[in-house]
Amino acid sequence: MSSRKVVELFYDVVSPYSWLGFEVMCRYRNLWNIDLKLRPAFLGGVMQGSGNKPPGFVFNKMHYMSHDLRRLAEYFDVPLQQPSDPAEVMFNKGSLAAMRFVAAVQQKGGDKKTEKVSRELWRRIWSEDKDITEPASLSEAAVKAGLTDGEIKEVLEMCTSKEIKEKLKSCTEEALKLGAFGFPMMVCHVDGKPEMFFGSDRFELMAHCIGEKWLGPNPDKAKL
Repeated sequence: MSSRKVVELFYDVVSPYSWLGFEVMCRYRNLWNIDLKLRPAFLGGVMQGSGNKPPGFVFNKMHYMSHDLRRLAEYFDVPLQQPSDPAEVMFNKGSLAAMRFVAAVQQKGGDKKTEKVSRELWRRIWSEDKDITEPASLSEAAVKAGLTDGEIKEVLEMCTSKEIKEKLKSCTEEALKLGAFGFPMMVCHVDGKPEMFFGSDRFELMAHCIGEKWLGPNPDKAKL
């Protein structure tokens, strides 16, 4: 068998398309010959650093997005529902506190716990229409992800540290250096070179690039 290829997944829980990409990559990580590396980063910093504008700033894009997400939720089999006030969630409240929390979880508990906490934060915004900015909200997500009270307390304290702030900033800057202008962004390392794929609709092309087969958004169902 050929050597495993590293695939980095850059994401932010404020992005619904990142949730779709995240779930697909989690489904394929044991099917494809890859090492999946989770790279939580700050989408607001990527948008600013790249000069991009969120779809909510363009009326037709935002209108399309509301219809698009309903179709994608069914296709990807992800319980995604648009919150009652998407602009408030994405632009006014934002995700800086949440992504520092995710970065702290990763620092303390590695990718396994990061995956579970990230998923619960996505559920809060994009399925349950709940807050992810307050410490109590982050704690609720962490409890559902299986963290202990002691772990949650430590992670919340870590969120305000210079180390965690720099960790998130560094990952965001690395995403920009790799060409990011939004999330999700997957970076496949092939023959020593990074190949970047943006969005939740490039999996077939990415599979071709790394010499794997695309079996649809839910490969377990495809094999039945």
